Amino acid sequence: MELLQREDLDSITLPGRVIQKAVGRDSAVDSNKMTMGFGHYSSKSGPMEPHHHAEEICYVLGAEKSWVRFGTTKLKLTNKINLKTGMTLHIPDMEFHVFEFLEEGFVDLIFFYGQVEGIRPEERE
Repeated sequence: MELLQREDLDSITLPGRVIQKAVGRDSAVDSNKMTMGFGHYSSKSGPMEPHHHAEEICYVLGAEKSWVRFGTTKLKLTNKINLKTGMTLHIPDMEFHVFEFLEEGFVDLIFFYGQVEGIRPEERE
């Protein structure tokens, strides 16, 4: 068994978010079966691009003045859910989505994938 503390994980700043990889490929704990980590979305990291990838579960640890938009294409995000602490989101395989927030808002979450290979569309080609 391995114990991880979030505050000990490296932070990676990406457009629109800061992630911390806990378990999976290129993570604090290597796994070839699953991926798990933390994401923080706020104005500090700027806006996020709508994107899609493998099926994902997100558990919202904290949220203020934030939402997720999702839909069938990058330009057709017709659905919106205002986020609240304690929500669990199931994002189907290859569904476009984006986390957004007001200037003073944020989203803090845990993400899970049941795989480590082929998560991103470019890895499936």
